[in-house]
Amino acid sequence: MDPNPIWYGRHPLGLILAPLSWLYCLVVQLRRLGYRKGWLASRHLSVPVVVVGNLTVGGTGKTPAVLKLAELLRARGWMPGIITRGYGGGGPVAPRRVSPESEPADVGDEPVLLARRSGCPVVAGRDRVAAGALALSRGDIDILLADDGLQHYRLARDIEIALIDGERSLGNGRCLPAGPLREPRGRLAKVDLVLTNGGGSGDGYRMRLIPGAAVNLRDPAVSKPIADFIGRPVFAVAAIGNPERFFAMLRALGLEVEGLAYPDHYPFAPSDLAAWPPGPVLMTEKDAVKCARFAGEDHWFLPVQAELDTAFVEAFFRTLEASTHVRPRDVR
Repeated sequence: MDPNPIWYGRHPLGLILAPLSWLYCLVVQLRRLGYRKGWLASRHLSVPVVVVGNLTVGGTGKTPAVLKLAELLRARGWMPGIITRGYGGGGPVAPRRVSPESEPADVGDEPVLLARRSGCPVVAGRDRVAAGALALSRGDIDILLADDGLQHYRLARDIEIALIDGERSLGNGRCLPAGPLREPRGRLAKVDLVLTNGGGSGDGYRMRLIPGAAVNLRDPAVSKPIADFIGRPVFAVAAIGNPERFFAMLRALGLEVEGLAYPDHYPFAPSDLAAWPPGPVLMTEKDAVKCARFAGEDHWFLPVQAELDTAFVEAFFRTLEASTHVRPRDVR
């Protein structure tokens, strides 16, 4: 089911809300102009900054993309750190270092996932400049990856990567609230690289999410092939930006799925899990970091890994090499 018929359909409310959308577009363009003209100040950090973001509200696969870029950078001798907003965390506003043992309720679910999977230093905080400064205070980081933050212009960046959902694209093409766009679609022409997650074939760089074996929440040492779930009903839950993408992936793998979508970054509680039916329950890895403490024996998560086009990887490192020769660069 389409998550928002106004944004991704032909709902008449889209036209009714269009004037508010125009006003929103004007405000964000004026704000961007302020940074371009220097009326608002951007802060340059001492290392290259790569922002992985999107134009639309909702999930496009930024976190798997950041994890893959961190892996590629480390393979070429870089020492990346990761900064992220920390949505869903209820801790202090000030940036905080995140470890694999951090509480998702304090720092957010995505930061914990990044810390567990990346092997890189991770800092979560609303202020990306302060988060970057805290990460760099370690003294062993020579590049920063920002998970989201394309519109956080106070942090100067060397490379901008915009992710697009290959199935939903840019929706009706309108800005909030009439559409899903945080900035006008023309913003894509200003970023360095555009990466499309999933969808059909076509021009441009592509990313695919490759599922691994299902991992047991109660005992992560236990895993089994996803094929073991074929032939019986499976209950699936997802509290991500685009839950239908996860459910569709499971069905494409041959599973008979009943899916239950929660709001993005939903704070799962024992009562939620108690209400799920008996039998296998599959969820995303991001949700698993919040459910592991009170999971049942038949609760599993499906890890995914981003696969990037070779052409994109080559273009990324070419852009990185060129950008580090001309630093610093302001908002374009």
